[in-house]
Amino acid sequence: MSVSQVMKAAADLVSAFAHNDRTAYFGAFTADASFVFYTLPQPLLSRDAYQALWDSWRQDEGFEVLSCASSNAFVSLQGDVAIFIHDVATELRMNGEQFFSQERETIVFKRQGSRTEQQEGPWLACHEQLSAMPEGLPPP
Repeated sequence: MSVSQVMKAAADLVSAFAHNDRTAYFGAFTADASFVFYTLPQPLLSRDAYQALWDSWRQDEGFEVLSCASSNAFVSLQGDVAIFIHDVATELRMNGEQFFSQERETIVFKRQGSRTEQQEGPWLACHEQLSAMPEGLPPP
């Protein structure tokens, strides 16, 4: 059951990103989440840091997600932590130009709150790492 819960949490996160739903997207992360993107010179060490960067992209560069698709998803459960990996194809608009990227992403989820026999807490992302795809792979 937990694998399906993590897959749903990941699907909801990807969907919120794909639809530019800032509230739902950042609401899928813990406040102390960390973010490592190969396109940035240093990690972002909180949800607030990423939100501030996202907001500056939107204001200064017209950042907009046009689409985002996940494939090759896999979940590894480690108690109250789950590691979700997938390939992600994203189409963005920045500075009036459209960009398409394919990356590999790892998202670490942690179950929140106390667990009881009837109710388990929700899975929220506490770490996201975006990596370049290996060269020479065919498009999804």
